[in-house]
Amino acid sequence: MPPGPLLLALEGRAPWEAGATLAAMPWLRKAASGDGHSVIVYPGLVLTDTSTLPLRLFLRHMGFDAHGWELKRNFGPREGVLDESIERVLALRKSSGRKVSLVGWSLGGVYAREIAKRLPRDVRCVVTLGSPFTGDPKATNAWRIYEFASGHKLDEPDVFKEVRSPPPVPTTSIFSRTDGIVSWQCSYQEPSPLAENIELTASHVGMGLNPAAWYAIADRLAQREGRWKPFHRRGWRQWAFHDPKRA
Repeated sequence: MPPGPLLLALEGRAPWEAGATLAAMPWLRKAASGDGHSVIVYPGLVLTDTSTLPLRLFLRHMGFDAHGWELKRNFGPREGVLDESIERVLALRKSSGRKVSLVGWSLGGVYAREIAKRLPRDVRCVVTLGSPFTGDPKATNAWRIYEFASGHKLDEPDVFKEVRSPPPVPTTSIFSRTDGIVSWQCSYQEPSPLAENIELTASHVGMGLNPAAWYAIADRLAQREGRWKPFHRRGWRQWAFHDPKRA
């Protein structure tokens, strides 16, 4: 089932999350620094690169070569979108000579996972934010908008069976049980040597502007290529990040 009316109403706290991020910048600057490799950030449903600009500016400040997806508004998997996204990854891979990391917010995370499945030799890691890649495709409060914007019906079992399979690269799913748009169960992946979950408290609309999410994203992207390890909650982190195993 999709999140209830109370959680949906709590999506109004997104501006407070953005304000908290501004206040937390001294702390966020202590997050792990990048090594200059390319990162593409994908926006959520019906959104554009403008929505991910604050996150990309932060990642650039932290030493990552962050880019938008550059395909205007995200109306879902329309014809040519995935192919153009793949070409974008390959172009950055060729120009830099290094693997590319992918970060996706909501529906953007579904793109990131699918691209990584097709380009496992070119993608370094994937980080998703509140992305609905498993469970009931209608367990969100945005499924009608998705069907209208994309022109696709959410009753194609073969398509969603493919979406549920994990990428063969290190993959982190950041989710919140207080997400008012996507049921958190739809963002929880089975832990494995290459797959993990990070739980925090955030709204869906504000997750890409949430200070804890920014810290976790930088931490995951900063790991050395080929030496990926799961996120740890030791010390102060246990207060900012919940234990996802209780899922």
